[in-house]
Amino acid sequence: MKGLHTQASLDDANRLAATASLGATPVSPAAWPELAWWKRFGDPQLDTLVAAALAGQPSLRVAAARVRQAEALAGSAEAALYPQANLGARATRQRFSENGAVPPPLAGSWRWNSEVQFGLGYELDFWGKNQATFDAALDRARAAEVDYHAAELVLTTSVVRTYLRLDAAYAQRELAEQTYRQRQNTLSLTRQRVAAQLDSRLDMKQAESALPATRERLAAINEVIALTQNQLAALAGNGPDAGAGVRRPQLRDSFVTTLPASLPAELIGRRPDVVALRWRVEAARKDIKAAKAQFYPNISLTAFAGLQSLSLSDFLLAGSRTFGIGPALSLPIFDGGRLRANLGARQAEHDAAVEQYNAALVTALHDVVNQLVSLRWHAERAGEQHQALQLTQEAYDLAVARYRSGVGNYLQVLSAEGQVLQQKQLLIDLETQQRSLHLELIRALGGGYDTAARPAAGVAPATPPSARNAS
Repeated sequence: MKGLHTQASLDDANRLAATASLGATPVSPAAWPELAWWKRFGDPQLDTLVAAALAGQPSLRVAAARVRQAEALAGSAEAALYPQANLGARATRQRFSENGAVPPPLAGSWRWNSEVQFGLGYELDFWGKNQATFDAALDRARAAEVDYHAAELVLTTSVVRTYLRLDAAYAQRELAEQTYRQRQNTLSLTRQRVAAQLDSRLDMKQAESALPATRERLAAINEVIALTQNQLAALAGNGPDAGAGVRRPQLRDSFVTTLPASLPAELIGRRPDVVALRWRVEAARKDIKAAKAQFYPNISLTAFAGLQSLSLSDFLLAGSRTFGIGPALSLPIFDGGRLRANLGARQAEHDAAVEQYNAALVTALHDVVNQLVSLRWHAERAGEQHQALQLTQEAYDLAVARYRSGVGNYLQVLSAEGQVLQQKQLLIDLETQQRSLHLELIRALGGGYDTAARPAAGVAPATPPSARNAS
């Protein structure tokens, strides 16, 4: 093993300075997302959709099956820690060769060659190879269990993100309907002005052409709503008909941004992706220990007892008994570098797992900071956007009033209306983005996962099989 060693080391979350980036955001020990974090949005229909997704989504059942598979593999590795017993029996009707190694009178005769043997074997795990292999498998089972929670977080955030898009689509449809009514009123006013010879037929045609364009916009928005409802049904593991029953969302309007007081130290225990990678690092360490143990002698004890006879009539007699006991030792002397290559591969796997963990830790912290930065600037943008909408609305009202009194013209109304629509659309986008940023902040903080939390429904905790059997 000379010259073989690992090269990577786990990073410390406290080394990643983030105080200045986190800024003056209020902190609280209770600011970590709760397990049912989607209830923050205050919409019972959303709660129902998330519950349906958690209960009916096949992707979660796939993740749960992988947990059971990893635990079964851990149980298989644990079996090497215990004595192995087996029972074998055979009876063969055989003719012995006259020219073979069997002497007369057996040579050339037909006899029954019968044997029953009970064997017992136990490998003395002096160097901890079997224990390390079992511990590595158990750590992988824990990682698979955390992967389940990561899949759960991906699913719930996907449901909420889709629900936010549905809310935005309904808001856009409401805006399009208001626009349609406004343009109908403008068309009616234009017809009156044309009849009074205050406007030309060109102005009336322009006013009329605005209505089909608005109806086309409404049709496109209705398509988006139907497709989004269908996507929600798919996320819940239901057929398309289930999406038709999804009503307009009723989400809360405002959120308070508060960060956990223990960032970034506790983030490593709150992000499922980071926790799963940490378990895989631990599994890689155990694999290295198992690889090193293969350089040492393998010592085992074997024992057997049974009956053996060349005649069925003598098979059960005391003279047919056979038994034995003894140790066995195997020591690798020359293997062409196989053991060194195996150890080097396990150490490289460890280094890769460590660097993946370190990268995930950096990404997780930056993920939180990125959402926080966006939330700060979003608040400023929203304030400016409300002011811009108010000013353009006043300009539009003034243009309509001037047009109604015969002072202004239709082009002024059309220009002012376009600015109002643009500002209202931007405001809808900002309101949707505000909710989306809070959703992404919850996701970046781990979505309510905690290493001390109980396993999700349908997933047993990754405990040693022997402990489960004992219970």
